[in-house]
Amino acid sequence: MSSWIRWHGPAMARLWGFCWLVVGFWRAALACPTSCKCSASRIWCSDPSPGIVAFPRLEPNSADSENITEIFIANQKRLEIINEDDIEAYVGLRNLTIVDSGLKFVAHKAFLKNSNLQHINFTRNKLTSLSRKHFRHLDLSELILVGNPFTCSCDIMWIKTFQEAKSSPDTEDLYCLNESSKNIPLANLQIPNCGLPSANLAAPNLTVEEGKSITLSCSVAGDPVPNMYWDVGNLVSKHMNETSHTQGSLRITNISSDDSGKQISCVAENLVGEDQDSVNLTVHFAPTITFLESPTSDHHWCIPFTVKGNPKPALQWFYNGAILNESKYICTKIHVTNHTEYHGCLQLDNPTHMNNGDYTLIAKNEYGKDEKQISAHFMGWPGIDDGANPNYPDVIYEDYGTAANDVGDTTNRSNEIPSTDVTDKTGREHLSVYAVVVIASVVGFCLLVMLFLLKLARHSKFGMKVPPLFFFLFFKIIP
Repeated sequence: MSSWIRWHGPAMARLWGFCWLVVGFWRAALACPTSCKCSASRIWCSDPSPGIVAFPRLEPNSADSENITEIFIANQKRLEIINEDDIEAYVGLRNLTIVDSGLKFVAHKAFLKNSNLQHINFTRNKLTSLSRKHFRHLDLSELILVGNPFTCSCDIMWIKTFQEAKSSPDTEDLYCLNESSKNIPLANLQIPNCGLPSANLAAPNLTVEEGKSITLSCSVAGDPVPNMYWDVGNLVSKHMNETSHTQGSLRITNISSDDSGKQISCVAENLVGEDQDSVNLTVHFAPTITFLESPTSDHHWCIPFTVKGNPKPALQWFYNGAILNESKYICTKIHVTNHTEYHGCLQLDNPTHMNNGDYTLIAKNEYGKDEKQISAHFMGWPGIDDGANPNYPDVIYEDYGTAANDVGDTTNRSNEIPSTDVTDKTGREHLSVYAVVVIASVVGFCLLVMLFLLKLARHSKFGMKVPPLFFFLFFKIIP
């Protein structure tokens, strides 16, 4: 029995943990390329003998490749090429280092699926040229290219621009070879007809009503002549573009309210870099109440709602068909604003059965209005089961001519009639009842004391009598 406990207790747990650790190392060893070492998140290949001739890959269908965040390669003179599909499996890769190796060529789409890549170090390799297209989609914080025999041309001017933008100290160590095989500091390199492009977006008034159409025009310039394209992000509305050399137009039709606030950009790109000109689209549309539900209880009671509209809509509540005059006890609160969408509550402090009824929300702006109704039941009427459905009063809130409230400040304090102050009234009634009970208790107690003293005086064996002065003082105290 003791041996069973010994092998099924903590010792067995440790044994199983050790076994899983061994299996993990065994799986990593099987998946790891020859001449490299691997861990759960890192691959490093630094042994020059026998070395590697291709970029290291884990075994096909290995789930471990997604967890690799760093690849370090050094002293691999036979590694010359990174192909388009060499790194695509390492989607979590953040740091890539290839130093003191024979790297000569990197495919244009080599890093297409490595959007997390932030640090690249290609120090002391054999690169003579490197295109900006390799890295245009990456948000690199570091790119080290020191010690490569770059050829002085317009193709590498983007490296100078990139290093200057990052204010990197490695800029001073970058050189290229001119036609005379002379080293020229990249910081001093001047190439004729090789500069950044420019983009100019001409647009009419970009405030447009939902369902309308609009046309944008763009012109680009630069040498080398740039390519032009439109960046419309996740635009929902139907759109089409036409480009001709350095001119282009974008036609957006049947504009959706979902595109309000979206950015539209015209981009010019050449070998050296890119430039863009952007505008924001503003769409005006009628309000829509997209969400209205029954009250929920938290710190206060809340009738939650969501309203969309641009310009921002004015909100008005009705209770049982009459305008709800808001006060400090019942008012509209906007908790979250998301451009043209407003999330909020009709907040009620300690509502009673007097607040049961139908609540209607109306949202209105210059383009139209929307309304929705919800029935609210906070508590049952006194003497009636809470599950019953009593007849609500015909009118609890009167129409005092309250102006519709804007969504930015929905609490109206211009009218001092507290039509919803049911809580104060109920509190005063309870206080009156408590006062009557306390007074009655005090009077009864005093009467009992007086009767006791009278009886004590009558039966005292010493013939003690209560002096008349006592009764005089007693009845002066008790009204």
